[in-house]
Amino acid sequence: MVTVHKLAGELPAQRVEEAKGRAATLLLAFRHGNQLAFDDALDRILADHSEREVVTLLVWIAAEAVRKAYAPEVGDKVLRTLARRAPAGPIGVAVDEESADAARLIEAVQCGEVLTVRELVAATADTTFLLGGLLQGVAMMLPLLPEEDVREVVAELRARQAGVPAELVGTP
Repeated sequence: MVTVHKLAGELPAQRVEEAKGRAATLLLAFRHGNQLAFDDALDRILADHSEREVVTLLVWIAAEAVRKAYAPEVGDKVLRTLARRAPAGPIGVAVDEESADAARLIEAVQCGEVLTVRELVAATADTTFLLGGLLQGVAMMLPLLPEEDVREVVAELRARQAGVPAELVGTP
């Protein structure tokens, strides 16, 4: 028979799993540069915002450790596995391809629903699939646009990349 002794101040197993889920959410958001998801998860975790810098630093260190220890696709797999093990509830994070609703994102942008866009982005810690779906949607819409509109958008994007104000593009 195995005897389990609980140490004073030790977290119950479920609380440990919840903490791992919250940490995985922060790591995924941080790793993929999703500041909205990172801030949202951090606000839910911390009651005292004076600890924010410390937690951000620790997440940065953890993200660097994952980056250095694993190939990119393996590091993501490790973080996704941690997130999937978290109990269901507000600490959970959707990390699979089916959870990235690019169609809803496009509709929200089209309708000018800023709050919906922010919520969709914040709820998607791993934005890889969301951005991939958005890119696919844009590619599917391009043939429907008049050629002059496409040229105008491309010229504006190139000007932004070059650091030239859009109003100066095409002027002699």
